[in-house]
Amino acid sequence: MSEIVEPAAVVTPELETLTINGTSTEQKENPTPGSATSSGETRSPPYYFENGLRRVAPYHFTYKTWCKERWRGRTLIDVFESEFRDRPLAYYKNAMETGQICVNGKPTSPDHVLKNGELVSHTIHRHEPPVTADSVGVLHEDEDMIVINKPSGMPVHPAGRYNFNSVIEIMKAERSPDWVAYTCNRLDRLTSGIMFVAKNPKAADRLSIQIKQRTVRKEYIARVIGNFPDEEVVCNQPLLQISPKLGLNRVRANGKTARTVFKKLAYYPPREPRQQNQAGGPPDAADATEEKGKPWLRKEGYSIVRCLPVTGRTHQIRVHLQHLGHPIQNDPIYANQRVWGMKLGYNDPEALENTDEDIITRLNRMGKEEVADAVAYHDEMVNEYYKKKSEKMSGELCEVCDTPLYTDPGPQELSLWLHSLRYEDAGGDWSYVSPLPEWALPPSGMSGPTEVGGMEELVSAVKDVNPEIA
Repeated sequence: MSEIVEPAAVVTPELETLTINGTSTEQKENPTPGSATSSGETRSPPYYFENGLRRVAPYHFTYKTWCKERWRGRTLIDVFESEFRDRPLAYYKNAMETGQICVNGKPTSPDHVLKNGELVSHTIHRHEPPVTADSVGVLHEDEDMIVINKPSGMPVHPAGRYNFNSVIEIMKAERSPDWVAYTCNRLDRLTSGIMFVAKNPKAADRLSIQIKQRTVRKEYIARVIGNFPDEEVVCNQPLLQISPKLGLNRVRANGKTARTVFKKLAYYPPREPRQQNQAGGPPDAADATEEKGKPWLRKEGYSIVRCLPVTGRTHQIRVHLQHLGHPIQNDPIYANQRVWGMKLGYNDPEALENTDEDIITRLNRMGKEEVADAVAYHDEMVNEYYKKKSEKMSGELCEVCDTPLYTDPGPQELSLWLHSLRYEDAGGDWSYVSPLPEWALPPSGMSGPTEVGGMEELVSAVKDVNPEIA
């Protein structure tokens, strides 16, 4: 997902859920797994809280989808092998033979040839990853709109491994099973901040039109590596999506037009500047070799940067900051040395340092064979980082379904230091600003800004090119 995606009305997904058991969304000491029924009534999800995380007890869940045009005339096993790759082929074959995968509600063989109008279903024992226990904050609510402060690490809609542990499902559990959300903007799972959830289609359409016409100003705040330049920086580098599956973008000349304005709010140097050698003198040969292999050692401290995305491409702010040599400090994708190499993708619009295939292959290993990590720019930070608990395959299997189990995500995997801070109408009719997140406030013992001013400086940098936001 992108920092901001053009809004769209809620669409009923093809994947539908049967019932799970669970009668309360309140904290439970000893939750029990739910199970699938055929009543068609969906009860409250079995949330419980533990170690600062919101958890969902494993439950049985049935995916349903109509036969797609590209599936017609192909065998059932061929479709699952090519399009549903999260489990081994042997699992799918066994699931078909044991009735976990059905066609039109009836068990069938792996060699069944799919036809138009057939309904394919797959019942699994579902394990959702935990998310932060932070609540979904409400900044404003009226009869048409809810303005929320989305927590980091929580997806907006059910997708992938997440279902009940999503913003919309959590709000539904708190409000009513019949409550319908019309989201007007979307944020990445890791990104926190302001989102608009309309209560009816008309309200969603009104805000959607404003956003599409770019008469809505959006401001983000980011914590980036190093001392960002003092002046306003306008990045006009085009972005190209190199992996739709991973949502991965790179700066590329043949990509889509993108424009972001950046302005430093504050810079915080390290508490103890790095010594060049133990004697405090000039660097010796060993220091030079180390620094060549670890270029982040030359970037000390961090900056809090205001960001105005004029366009809304996938990962636009994150990629532009990476290109400028100041990636978001804890970005597990774009500040990951294991993926991008020593230069972290800095100023590489022609992909001369790393091919797209190399980047995709390395990123695919993250969370499976390796920990997904952002580069920290001091040795002591690197050491502490690797000590932290991180999500990866545990090597254990579920006793119920033999699904490979993951460890809990670490704090660094539940937070990205990028926050949707402000939305306002360019004409001045309305404005919503969230508080600065804790990571953007001055560190203990240092002074610095605790709030931001107006957007005039950011807007003035592009008002001649983009008068619609002026």
